[in-house]
Amino acid sequence: MAVIEHEGDIIHTSGDLPAVRAAAPDFSLVGANMEPMSLGVFAGQRLVLNIFPSIDTQTCAESVRVFNERVIGFYAATVLCVSADLPFAAKRFCGDEGIENVYTASTFRSPEFAEDYGVRMMDGPMEGLCARAVVVVDEDGRVVHSELVSPLNTEPDYDAALGAL
Repeated sequence: MAVIEHEGDIIHTSGDLPAVRAAAPDFSLVGANMEPMSLGVFAGQRLVLNIFPSIDTQTCAESVRVFNERVIGFYAATVLCVSADLPFAAKRFCGDEGIENVYTASTFRSPEFAEDYGVRMMDGPMEGLCARAVVVVDEDGRVVHSELVSPLNTEPDYDAALGAL
């Protein structure tokens, strides 16, 4: 169990992020067009999992914008933005913002994703949602970078995540 801070409160997560060099846990999420998204869909690619509570918050939305802009130029690298938001909300946000370089996926049918990645918030006002985290997976499905972001309303270390690619 890890601990993060949000507006002065301590929030516990369901576990710890996958360790660097460990195999990334497989997952089954729902993409923006209701298509299944799993780790296998991205086999052979470097994958950045941008995990956050909701695209309808300022910091979460900004992380999607920044990764959308910065992932350009990384050969065979993909960013998958993961939250509990319904696929329709993420698709609408990306369409309104002109975001075309990242994928979005929802945990709404697969709450075990948050458990497997250790990011489910166990208490606090956003209990049940994903904490903000970034996990980078290499072409072989191994974790090469992980960051649990605290305080919750701060942005991830984009340079560290993209540097791991």
